Amino acid sequence: MRVATELFCELGYERVSLRNISDKAGVSHSLIRHHFGSKEQIWYSISDGLHRYMESYMQTIISHMPANAGSNIKLYLFAVRLLAHMLDCKQPIQFIADAVRQEDALFDYFIDSSGEIENLVNHLAQQYNQEHPNNQVKIWEVKWQMMMFAHSAASLTPFMKETWSDETDDLSSCLLNHWQMFNRMMACRFEVPQEMVLNPTTLSELVYEIQCPEETLDSDS
Repeated sequence: MRVATELFCELGYERVSLRNISDKAGVSHSLIRHHFGSKEQIWYSISDGLHRYMESYMQTIISHMPANAGSNIKLYLFAVRLLAHMLDCKQPIQFIADAVRQEDALFDYFIDSSGEIENLVNHLAQQYNQEHPNNQVKIWEVKWQMMMFAHSAASLTPFMKETWSDETDDLSSCLLNHWQMFNRMMACRFEVPQEMVLNPTTLSELVYEIQCPEETLDSDS
């Protein structure tokens, strides 16, 4: 499943075959077909694992939020910390981007409109809008901005590196600068006091340590 994940992210769903997976994984084609049945079922199994992993990570972000923080601070922290993780671990956004190019059934797999976290974020947005009637937010616009920032870093890395080529040739530094653009936008959007705005020296400072996606996939196999 780890090999299949790498191939789907590198080549895209349409260009990957069971034969590709079996050859790179060093197992027989018939064994993979016996356990999974089809390439599509492997894709769904990986997606299930990534979905559970991302859900667990978002729960981790929420659990670390200050209990007495306002809705604006909580929405801000959720957005910027989630993007930090998406820049650090790009497989989920690669999967989503590839799914958009495929059948609607694949894309629909990533649209969670009724989950617990979705409801919590929507509740925070509603609370924020009540408290800030002159600066209301559409939560899907924030999600869209997050997707754009995450996907552009994963798919247009040479352009991102060129943006700060006069400052650094280190990818980690470029990712931090990229995150800082989103950070400033969200701090302004949610009217976050300057003393509450995050200002890390490395992106890794923002990423919580939980079970990695590969371990999640292993636990499913």
